[in-house]
Amino acid sequence: MKRPPFDPSKTAASRRTGLFARQNPPGEPPAAVPDAGGGGGLPPGSPAESPPPERALSVSDLAERIDAALRTGTPSKVRVLGEVSGFKDRTHWYFDLKDAEAVVSCVMFAGAARKASATAAPPGGRWTPENGQAVVVTGRVEFYAKSGRVSFIVERIEPVGAGALDLAFRRLCDELRALGWFDVGRKRPLPSFPRRVAVVTSRTGAALQDVLVTMRRRCPAVGVLVVDARVQGEGAAPEVARAIDEVSARAAELGVDAVLVTRGGGSKEDLWAFNEREVARAIVACSVPVAAAIGHETDTTIAELVADERCATPTQAAMRLTPDASALASQVDSASRRLWDLLRRRLALESQRLASLARHPAIADPGHAVDAASARLRAGEAALHAAMRERLGDDALRAVRAGAAIERLRPGALLARSIARLDSLARRLDAAPASKVASARERLARSADRLARVMPAALARDRSRTDAVERHLGAVSPLRVLERGFSITTDADGRVVRDPSAVKRGDVIDTRVAMGEIRSRVEGTAPGDATTPAAARPDTPTRRKPSPRHPAGNPSEPPSLFGPG
Repeated sequence: MKRPPFDPSKTAASRRTGLFARQNPPGEPPAAVPDAGGGGGLPPGSPAESPPPERALSVSDLAERIDAALRTGTPSKVRVLGEVSGFKDRTHWYFDLKDAEAVVSCVMFAGAARKASATAAPPGGRWTPENGQAVVVTGRVEFYAKSGRVSFIVERIEPVGAGALDLAFRRLCDELRALGWFDVGRKRPLPSFPRRVAVVTSRTGAALQDVLVTMRRRCPAVGVLVVDARVQGEGAAPEVARAIDEVSARAAELGVDAVLVTRGGGSKEDLWAFNEREVARAIVACSVPVAAAIGHETDTTIAELVADERCATPTQAAMRLTPDASALASQVDSASRRLWDLLRRRLALESQRLASLARHPAIADPGHAVDAASARLRAGEAALHAAMRERLGDDALRAVRAGAAIERLRPGALLARSIARLDSLARRLDAAPASKVASARERLARSADRLARVMPAALARDRSRTDAVERHLGAVSPLRVLERGFSITTDADGRVVRDPSAVKRGDVIDTRVAMGEIRSRVEGTAPGDATTPAAARPDTPTRRKPSPRHPAGNPSEPPSLFGPG
């Protein structure tokens, strides 16, 4: 639109309204405007006489009028679409918002900038606009008088187009990463020999043809189940998610061992259905492993990040899911040859071992081994019998000797030996001359008389000593002490407790009484009377010094019946 020429009449004070309208103060005459030549005004009545000019505005007045005009001429909040240029982050954000025809300077103060950064950034991150990024800003227009510039004060900024998609992609990636959906440990290996593969894609897409051709070429035995679903546009994401859920629910029924989610290349907007959360959820929840090949090798989608296997292209995915039949045949042939070689070597080795065993004496002549074993058995039996006879003979000899010793020590045996000696003396006397007979008879009479007197007394004395020893043993026997009401206490190791300090609270002790034992636990201890005589202590009975059985001579010999000499 062409700009109209300047009309001086519109500057008359009587017609002045609008942006630069200003009333002079009361009583102030209109300001005079000198002519171009520097002289005074035209004389009155001149044909070129113009209305009297108004007073000149100050710069501050002009700035105020510009600011007021901007405030009243524009809405309080304006949304503007443009491209970021010259972005500077200096606590406040400074940048230009431009399109093909105009540029507007923008300022976003620190508080609003922090809020916008936190809102648009992924959790824990920080977002700032980038030069060339398309954004929609919301704010107001202000005139800054000191610099004479008009600026747009931004209160809110939102990326649009690819920038908004990138922001949404990063946000969802961070959310799913926090849930562990990208973890390598969660992902499952693809089956080496799948029975059937479900391909979720558009039936009319080129990606499906690439997959079918590759799978038929590599291994026709693997079945393919095509699940038709829209792969771009509105409603594509729910349709893909439903298809994956249906295959997952009926995988066993359909014989499906793996799922391939794929489509061909396209723009970021075309591939966006595979960046939706519901598709990622369906892939993670699928009951069989899922491979994903979306777009070209340079494209990255969330569906590929959560899938068990990410493939660069649909063809690569088909190769990854399908074994190569020719390679398998070669492997089978190679394995068959190795197996036959192993069998031949094993048969040869076992034949050698069998021949070696056949030459062994135990196999070649079994009777020889039996005879040798029988001979060893007989020799062992004879040695055992000899050892038993020798041991029994030694024991019998010791028993006879012990019996003889006991027999010699009995009083009856002593008396018999004495009588034998007397008989010997009598025979000697009978053989002696008559001169010695009388003397011998006299000595014999005295000896017999003495023997008659001494022997009962000796026997009575020995019996008395035996009874005394028996009574003493009974008196000092621990059992007799226990019968009198005493007891013996031992600790857990069986040691006799003589001092209360030998045990502590909680120890288990055993107390022996006349009729049995008592087990108890120590609740406390107290010192006893140290002056208690040892004879009163049940565990330390008084020992009496035994009196000698024989006052003199060898105690093992009985008293002489005939006196000394």
